[in-house]
Amino acid sequence: MSVITQPTDLLRRQDPQMADVLAGEARRQAATLQLSAAENFTSTAVLAALGSPLANKYAEGYPGARYHGGCEYADLAEQVAVERVKALFGAEHANVQPHSGSSAVLAAYAALLRPGDTVLALGLPYGGHLTHGSPANFSGQWFTFVGYGVDARTGLIDYRQVQDLARAHRPRAIVCGSISYARHMEYSAFREIADEVGAYFIADAAHPIGLVAGGAAPSPVPYADVVCATTHKVLRGPRGGMVLCGAEFAERIDRAVFPFTQGGAQMHTIAAKAVAFGEAAGPDFATYAHRVVANARVLAQALEERGFTITTGGTDTHMITADPAALGVDGPTARGRLAAAGIVLDTCVLPYGDQRGVRLGTAAVTTQGMGEQQMLRIAELFAAALDGDAAKTRTEVAELTDGFPPYGE
Repeated sequence: MSVITQPTDLLRRQDPQMADVLAGEARRQAATLQLSAAENFTSTAVLAALGSPLANKYAEGYPGARYHGGCEYADLAEQVAVERVKALFGAEHANVQPHSGSSAVLAAYAALLRPGDTVLALGLPYGGHLTHGSPANFSGQWFTFVGYGVDARTGLIDYRQVQDLARAHRPRAIVCGSISYARHMEYSAFREIADEVGAYFIADAAHPIGLVAGGAAPSPVPYADVVCATTHKVLRGPRGGMVLCGAEFAERIDRAVFPFTQGGAQMHTIAAKAVAFGEAAGPDFATYAHRVVANARVLAQALEERGFTITTGGTDTHMITADPAALGVDGPTARGRLAAAGIVLDTCVLPYGDQRGVRLGTAAVTTQGMGEQQMLRIAELFAAALDGDAAKTRTEVAELTDGFPPYGE
């Protein structure tokens, strides 16, 4: 395990309690299988930027128009991040200040909508995000959301239903995006429907954006008015968000991020985003993105052979959603048994049912260097964990991960 994942000697001397916490987390990440679809391992360069002196800098505003002095290097860092991400995705404008994916979506709504507007989005029972109309979220409290669903047989988005609902409700905006939909979105279809009813088209691409960067998934940028995304997950950057849009929406997006929804930018995170964007522009990242998808397809098939029902019959992305009911357990029970065996993943809603399934992803294990043979082994470990032999399986998980340390020896 690299020393960069360990507390420094200074921290160990000054705050041994927190040093123990950080060391424990480093050991946990290295000794268990990280299969959460929303997580990944950043590079050591990204971690270095996160711990840089820019963590000290207050920089409200934008390059050349800050509310604090001494921002010349903060300006450079943000300019580099913006130019890199625009080139990476072919966008006319980018805002890299959002603190999270939810912050990015909030900015998009603030730029394009007014309280009370009707918005059409994937319903929460079918994998919609909290920001797509949850009554506990700002989105569900400020706007009127209408949810579209998926086909009960295939689990795929029913674009005819999307069109019918758009014609009936005439929404101000149509949102596409999901936390558990493992297939590519048909962005051109959403664009046509939005144009027909005079709606804005917002793509929430938090999960697939890293695959887009690596050329392993279609891009929403040519079709959507605004694209919201995270910079972690498959993109392998720091935890944070971003917004991409055309020039016509640039000023509205920027004002929606600052000063409407956020204050000072996290400049160390923006510097780390710039590093990640630079890494994603290289050929190695394209190879990585395609390997992520190949690994997910192999793992999905292997899990299906062991009794899991794979939602949508497979995956186009890094993500797999599965129902373990045929194995005699529900999603939360499966997650608990897998966690006891050192296999970390999430639960998710299953369409057209009261049960929860499991959601997993191959981004982190692919970053570690695992390939298709390891995916077959992971499927075997899943089966063993659900059979109830947690201690033995956890030992075998540790043996597997020991050969693929996240940050090298």
